[in-house]
Amino acid sequence: MKSFQVWVQACRLQTLPLAAASIIVSGGLAYQQQSFNLSIFLLSLLTALLLQILSNLANDYGDAATGADDVRIGPKRAMQSGIITVSAMKKAIWIALLVCMVSGLSLLTTSFGSNLQQWLIFLGLGLAAIIAAITYTMGKIPYGYKAMGDLSVFIFFGLLGVLGSFYLQTLTLSQEIILPAVSMGLFSAAVLNVNNMRDVYIDKAANKITLVVLLGRNRAFQYHLIILALAMFCAALYIYILPNSAPWQYLFLLTASPLIKSCTQINQAIKEDVREGDIFNQQLKNTAMSTFVFSILFSLVLIT
Repeated sequence: MKSFQVWVQACRLQTLPLAAASIIVSGGLAYQQQSFNLSIFLLSLLTALLLQILSNLANDYGDAATGADDVRIGPKRAMQSGIITVSAMKKAIWIALLVCMVSGLSLLTTSFGSNLQQWLIFLGLGLAAIIAAITYTMGKIPYGYKAMGDLSVFIFFGLLGVLGSFYLQTLTLSQEIILPAVSMGLFSAAVLNVNNMRDVYIDKAANKITLVVLLGRNRAFQYHLIILALAMFCAALYIYILPNSAPWQYLFLLTASPLIKSCTQINQAIKEDVREGDIFNQQLKNTAMSTFVFSILFSLVLIT
């Protein structure tokens, strides 16, 4: 395999649409408020994608170092397969970190100029996002091994991703914006939950404690249904409270159909105690892509 293809595999580009989803929603919200800024939107999108790549590389390294990838039923990882060395992965993580910081600092400069107070607040949030991306499976106490992954995804892919990017464009926040932010956080947590339902037996053997390991597959599936339903409800409630909202603005609810089909497949796999990864890998992809499509449709009904 050529070197470029190796690193494309390690970066896991298939995860990037999910990282982009919250930025797309924030762009739609900013446009609705007549405060959309293309430069800030694109820099927000770039920074979010770079953070996701940084997280993917760190996750590859962390899981390989702890042995969580020794027996894997998901897509093959670069270090697990031996096609990238430990030293090469460390260098890649440092490069991704530096590029991510450059993008983030450019974003803050474009949005805030010389406003020191806002700079410091968002610099702190940015550093928190970087630390969260790296320490998910790396470090002495990787929080992804302590059942904190769902909360982290909810915060950084939902609340911070939507509210933070919205504020960078509008320099304002309003109470109702929390609804689509919560919605995106719950969708992102659902994607992680599918991943963890797939890996539950391997994670348990590797002492990687996820929420699914604590709950078991059956209750984790019930949790999955609840957060998906709440995600749709929060988005629909936001449209409902808009002045002069119209029925066609609920167009994004069409994404419920593929999500219901995905849940049916997952439920059947759990009932049959399927331990191979094929079914869960497919539904992981379907859930992530449904979230991405949801973000586009939700934004479209705001900007039209």
